[in-house]
Amino acid sequence: MILEKLYQKTERFYQMVRKILLKILWVYQKFFTLIGFGSCRYYPTCSEYAKIHFENNSISSAFYHTFTRILRCNQLFAGGIEYPLLDRLSQKPAKLGIDTIKYWLVPNKKNRYYIIKNFSYKG
Repeated sequence: MILEKLYQKTERFYQMVRKILLKILWVYQKFFTLIGFGSCRYYPTCSEYAKIHFENNSISSAFYHTFTRILRCNQLFAGGIEYPLLDRLSQKPAKLGIDTIKYWLVPNKKNRYYIIKNFSYKG
């Protein structure tokens, strides 16, 4: 009983932190990427990569992958297409349709998935 309440409180805390971080990323994408538009060497851009990770993975995993991606986003690395990897499947849509699916999951080895953004998502 006590462990269950503690788990619920920590889960709410992580959800709140995740929402705050996603809001910061939204502000960055909305206002600050206009300054250096087109300067990211990767697709999806580093901020979109971070957003996908924070939406779908744990906070520690998202920080790690985002940090290493930002370190690689310079002239010493070639860049290119690098889709984020999903650690676990967590959300399932209630209604399947081309307009209701936000990301496509492409299987990778070891039970992990590449996340590819659906551009016709209307949510």
